[in-house]
Amino acid sequence: MSRHAPRDYRGFEWFLMPGDTWFGDGPARVRTLLGSCVAVTLWHPRRHCGGICHFLLPTRRGGRAADVPLDGRYGDEAIELLLREVSGNGTRAAQYQVKLFGGGRMYDTHTQVGTGNVAQARRLVETHGLTLSACHTGGDGHRNLIFDLDTGHVWLRHQPQERARS
Repeated sequence: MSRHAPRDYRGFEWFLMPGDTWFGDGPARVRTLLGSCVAVTLWHPRRHCGGICHFLLPTRRGGRAADVPLDGRYGDEAIELLLREVSGNGTRAAQYQVKLFGGGRMYDTHTQVGTGNVAQARRLVETHGLTLSACHTGGDGHRNLIFDLDTGHVWLRHQPQERARS
């Protein structure tokens, strides 16, 4: 699902769910919570607009058929949704500051999920000719993230997962 900012969103704070993308301009804030998922933010420093995606898996198993809509749960499709917003806004992706967050290990069984998500995000950033200006990925635990569309700042709180001692 892609969330587009309604006309009266300015000055509000939105919570981005897994699989969602969001694009708009400031003043507004978008927050999300990341475990093994990854968030990518794009921010245009002159126009004070940008977007964020929150994806769960690197790509769709078996690929996406041409007649199937893009799904923000998958990294490659989430980035495509954001880039369509960039283009529709009359800007170029290379004009945006790009930041990458998440991909943490929540449980021992999720080790590869977070690592795969981060690797896919890095590949997509490179494939689309983008440059990362900030990155906080991997490790144990979850992250609380707030993205300010007016300033482009991202506030992050990383909460490491406590491991049971044997």
